[in-house]
Amino acid sequence: MNDARPVGDSDLLDVRIVRKAFRSASGARADVLHDVAFTLGHGEVGAFVGPSGCGKTTMLRIVAGLDPEFDGAVTRPSGAIGMVFQEPRLLPWRTLEDNVRLIAPAIDETTLAALFDTLGLSTHRGHFPAELSLGLARRVALARAFAVAPRLLILDEPFASLDHPLAVRLRDELAMLVDRRPVTTLLVTHDLDEAVRLADRLFLLSARPARILAAMPIPQPRGARSEEVVASLTAAIARQQRALE
Repeated sequence: MNDARPVGDSDLLDVRIVRKAFRSASGARADVLHDVAFTLGHGEVGAFVGPSGCGKTTMLRIVAGLDPEFDGAVTRPSGAIGMVFQEPRLLPWRTLEDNVRLIAPAIDETTLAALFDTLGLSTHRGHFPAELSLGLARRVALARAFAVAPRLLILDEPFASLDHPLAVRLRDELAMLVDRRPVTTLLVTHDLDEAVRLADRLFLLSARPARILAAMPIPQPRGARSEEVVASLTAAIARQQRALE
C-alpha cells in the first residue's frame, strides 16, 4: 500500500519506499527497491549513483507517480513535474517549438525565447526531430521539462549515449538552468563525476534490491567547484563506494 500526495505550497520532496517488487510470469517475486528513504528541499539537487539495473529508473517512476504499486509513501511538491527520460521522446511530426508548446501551451513568447536561447535552440525552432542531432534532441527534452515551470524536476540519465564533450556542454547548461530557476531536482546517473558536478547531495545505491548505502552532502556551490575539488571529491566518493560494495 502506498500514499502519494502533494504537500500544499511546499517544495519538499519526501520519499519513503519500504519495498518495491515485481511478479514474473511464473509468479516469482523479485525485489527491486528496499528501504529507500530521503528528503530533498526547495532548490536542492539530489543525485543517485548505482550499478546498472539496480532500480534507479523504477525509483524515478515511483517518485513521478507513474508507478503506484509499491509499499511506502511519497510526498511531492505541489505543481508541475518536469521529467527528462533516457530518450528524448519527441513527436516526429511536430516541430521543435511545437513539441515544447504541446507540453506547456501557456508559456509566453519571452520566456520561451529565453529558454531556447539558453539551450542554443533559437535557430532550430521550426526544425523537426528527424533534422536534429541527438545532442539537440536532448536539449529539446530539457527545454520541454523547464517550460512547464516545474516544482519538481526528474532526470533519468539525461546525457546517456552522448560523447563526452557534448555531455559536458549539456551538463553545464543544465546546471545554469537549475541555478537560475531553483527547483527541487532528482537525478539518476551511472557517472560519478557528473553527479559530483551537479548535485548538492549524492546518494550511493547498492545492487538490486537497491538500498541507500550512503548519503553525502557536497558543501561547495556548483559554481565554486574547481577541477581539483571535483577530482578530489570524486576520488574520495569512489573509494567509499568500493568499501561499501
